[in-house]
Amino acid sequence: MLNADLIYGIIAFTVLLVELLGIIAAVHAVMNARTSQGAIAWAISLVTFPWLALILYAILGRNKFKGYVSLRSSKEQDIHHYHDGILKEAVARNLIRDDLSASEKSISRLAEMPIARYNKSRLLVDGNETFHSIFEGIESAERYILIQFFIVKDDDIGRQLQTKLIEKAKENVKVYFLYDEIGSHKLPQSYLRDMQIAGVSTSAFHTTKGKTNRFQLNFRNHRKIVVIDGKIAYVGGHNVGDEYLGKNPKFGAWRDTHVKVEGPVVQAIQFCFAEDWYWATSGIPELNWELHKADDGHEEALMVASGPADNLETCGLMFVQAINDARQRIWIASPYFVPDLQILSALKLAVLRGVDVRILLPEKADHRTVYLASFSYYQNALPNGIKLYRYTAGFMHQKVFLIDSSCAAVGTANLDNRSFRLNFEITLLNYDPGFIKEVEDMLADDFSRSRPVTMEDYSQKSFFFKLAVRSARLLAPIL
Repeated sequence: MLNADLIYGIIAFTVLLVELLGIIAAVHAVMNARTSQGAIAWAISLVTFPWLALILYAILGRNKFKGYVSLRSSKEQDIHHYHDGILKEAVARNLIRDDLSASEKSISRLAEMPIARYNKSRLLVDGNETFHSIFEGIESAERYILIQFFIVKDDDIGRQLQTKLIEKAKENVKVYFLYDEIGSHKLPQSYLRDMQIAGVSTSAFHTTKGKTNRFQLNFRNHRKIVVIDGKIAYVGGHNVGDEYLGKNPKFGAWRDTHVKVEGPVVQAIQFCFAEDWYWATSGIPELNWELHKADDGHEEALMVASGPADNLETCGLMFVQAINDARQRIWIASPYFVPDLQILSALKLAVLRGVDVRILLPEKADHRTVYLASFSYYQNALPNGIKLYRYTAGFMHQKVFLIDSSCAAVGTANLDNRSFRLNFEITLLNYDPGFIKEVEDMLADDFSRSRPVTMEDYSQKSFFFKLAVRSARLLAPIL
């Protein structure tokens, strides 16, 4: 048996080691945190409570997805010549507009993609219309299908998707299935195994791949992408689950938006998938990289992919640019409202310019902490002319924004810090007047099914509700 002196020595050494590691981590936080507030919070926590804070810092403390950054910068990588090829072909075939405004130039440079011409889009409202169209696209596939979702469930709609992918694989259509292992943590291995046996290539995104990435559970791939033969693509807010078709009695009707697009912008969306697949598998599917004009396509569109491997905070800057561009209105629909200071400041300045600023949020909560945190922004928003609405006809999950009559966007990015900095997201911006009018009418109908938020919605709550709200606000950087 160990004597008492040795036991006390081991305990003392362990305590000293943990305290030392806490100090080292605190220095790392001071040197690398995104904001001074974050640096102070981490430093104090790591020095004062290292036993708990070290674990949290290992999971939540990173501000860049280092492995993905290395992939992009590595001289040995073999994916980005496809990106260069898209740009060269688009220029050579006059598929991009060169008379861009200063605002359009900045958003295009931010996206590192051109605003492509000759596209055709179809707005898909709610789950039945979305999955009907996606399944039609899958059935039409002749060469390959790319599928990527944050959440995939082994329920009725999930099994319908699985069956259709297996059927196409048996027809010798190449199928590539990518999912986020955190969002799809309940997806059984049998679901994947049945597809693999049929010839479907499947992979998790592998957030924790690599020795230095084992604890980075804070980064998620939140993208939802379907690409058919390099000619048709789908992006939007729907995941694969029965609740997205309104079949969950807790939420009732599920309000969400997707978009189907054909034309040159599909190649940009396809590149987004290919880069994620390359990270996950170190392989590149054999894909069609020829840019195709859509039949009767006259729309201009831009794909904005964003994530924690970007040099800039692409998603947050996209929202700031959109808000700053608005002269008549900026309407934003998002299930979550946890904006940072730059977004709030941009919204306040828009109000001062006389812009109609509206934020559409759900009345119901699917994530309680995020829902509570949204109440903490009422005092910053409502007195300053930012109008908030709560959707009452079910649960609202769409990610859409509308700038004047000049641009409409549909994608996966929420109005929160997680989308701004921690998640991989994708947004499709469309500059066509017809599509913009469709989005305007859709959002106008949504606002008609919503109630205006007032300060009384917060001020008349109980002390304990307000305490929960302020406590949730403390977690804003990771919500």
